[in-house]
Amino acid sequence: MHINPYGEEPVRLALALVHDPPATVAALASRCREAGFVIDVAVRPEDLTETLAFLDDWLAVVDAPDDATRASRLNVLLQRAAAYPRLSNHAEDGWHLHYRDPDLPLAGALRALISVGTALHLSGRGMHRLGRCSAAGCARPFADLSRTGRQRYCSPACGNRDAVRRHRSLTAANRP
Repeated sequence: MHINPYGEEPVRLALALVHDPPATVAALASRCREAGFVIDVAVRPEDLTETLAFLDDWLAVVDAPDDATRASRLNVLLQRAAAYPRLSNHAEDGWHLHYRDPDLPLAGALRALISVGTALHLSGRGMHRLGRCSAAGCARPFADLSRTGRQRYCSPACGNRDAVRRHRSLTAANRP
């Protein structure tokens, strides 16, 4: 998977894995391939467990109470995951930067990809661009990929439900 300058694809992959965690290592590998991640190492049984544990750590970045804490938590993930950047054409699909050592197991490669992608997303678009849905009864994480940077909901459906709830509440309060 090539990381665009905004880190969008790795962040989307992280959210997809958090919202609907794979049940098997084969499902994890399949979901990664569908997202455009080239797997060029043998997939190990422990890759699923390690990836799910990493995603719990990544959610701590999403849930950080302020920018400094978010940066600190993400720096820990980057320290554990990333190596010096290097040019690679491993899949013969064009030269691109890798932020990980070659032959890293799938879980380690995902850790590096998602950590660096998240850092690019936050540094390029704003440190506030990760969060939890504001709709009552929903706490799904989201990445704000909007132009304005004011996303509050995980999906349009949650935004619509919350708008209807607010409207009904106002209407009920204004009835005699």
